[in-house]
Parts: sequence; structure tokens; C-alpha cells
Amino acid sequence: MTPPKRQRRSPQDGPPPQPAAPAGKKGPGGNPERLYVVAGPDGDRADIDLVTLIVARSPDPPPSATPEQAALLRLCAAPLSVAELSAYLSLPFSVVTVLLTEMLTAELVQARSSIVRKALPDRSLLEAVMHGLQRL
Repeated sequence: MTPPKRQRRSPQDGPPPQPAAPAGKKGPGGNPERLYVVAGPDGDRADIDLVTLIVARSPDPPPSATPEQAALLRLCAAPLSVAELSAYLSLPFSVVTVLLTEMLTAELVQARSSIVRKALPDRSLLEAVMHGLQRL
């Protein structure tokens, strides 16, 4: 029994199809206007950084929500950082902050800031407490 022969593509068949470019990528197949359409015009932005946790007040998106906002609400059923949301949606951080600002003003999501290092007790205080407890 002989294996079937492979047929090679000839150059006349044309190049293989290219995958679609992600939103905002410039060049062939990209659509640079897409990010502006998603984010809208620049305006005031909420004070959000990469580690701010976002939680949806209700996982069900309202009928007036855009597809990106609906995806954000579904993802935020459990707390997620803005960096994770940006990665899951394949959108730049700046676009995600604009979307989240709109959703915060509409009270669709809550933003929980991360723990500030200055709010944590000093290491020397913790060591003093530990040594005091060991003496007991």
C-alpha cells in the first residue's frame, strides 16, 4: 500500500488568506478608526490604573450597552483588574479606561482601588509584635 501523494500549491493559486488584524492595528487588514468608534471622543477619565479592580453591579447588560460594554459587564461578574480586562478584550488600556469611565458614571460597575503600600504597617512594628508574642 502506497501513501497518497501530496499536491503542492503553485504560485498561481495566490497567497494563503491572512487572518484579520486586531482592532486598531494599522496596515493592511487593520482598521485604525475602530478604536475611536469604541472609545468615543476624549473627555474626562476616571482615576484608574492597571491594578484597579472592577466589579459589575449587575452582570446583565442594559439594552443600550455597546458590545464592548456588555463584554466588560460579563467579565466583571467577579473582580478583575483593568490589565486583565484589557488583555481579555484585546483592547489598549486607554480604550478600556474610557469605556470604564462611561460605565462608572452610569453606575454599571464599581472600581476598587488596590491596597496602598503606605497603608500597611511598618515592618519594624510587625517584628516587635512578633517578638512580644514569642516571649509570652
